[in-house]
Amino acid sequence: MAKTYESILPAHEAFITRQRVFFVGSAPLSEEGNVNISPKGYDSFRILSTNEVAYLDLTGSGNETSAHITENGRMTIMFMAFEGAPMILRLYGRAEVILPNTSEWHELAPHFDMLPGARQIIRAKIDTVKTSCGFSIPFYTYEGERDTLVQWTNNKSDEEIKAYRKKKNTHSMDGILTPIGKQVQK
Repeated sequence: MAKTYESILPAHEAFITRQRVFFVGSAPLSEEGNVNISPKGYDSFRILSTNEVAYLDLTGSGNETSAHITENGRMTIMFMAFEGAPMILRLYGRAEVILPNTSEWHELAPHFDMLPGARQIIRAKIDTVKTSCGFSIPFYTYEGERDTLVQWTNNKSDEEIKAYRKKKNTHSMDGILTPIGKQVQK
């Protein structure tokens, strides 16, 4: 049965901290735009308070979430149990992008073990927490983290990473400018 809450309860926090992967959903304002669902891994998610969370976002082949939340702020984060009792937990709220070398970055960065390729922190104010059964989600066993992204990043110079982000992370696939794109234009 689905249940709705106004904040993250201790049982929710315990569930979230056991999960090894989460998914981020966002969409542009345009109805012709693409809805984005992005999987996230590593130890990159933090609960800052009962109504505030953040995750360390790493360099990737796109930057859809950043573009969408810069345009309209809307974001959903979903966790689901692959082991143990079934459950799906969604956090609904409004998010913002925090770039390196800003006061907000320096405030939030100590919450994370900085991973190679960290490009931004996404912080969200949560207004609704929703749990549902997850009865149809299969069991999967965690075998370990993939190190492919870390290796890829470690094999690039700072200049190569900047060039990659300029090419791949400045606009969404719908053409929305990201904060990285705004920074590159300066």
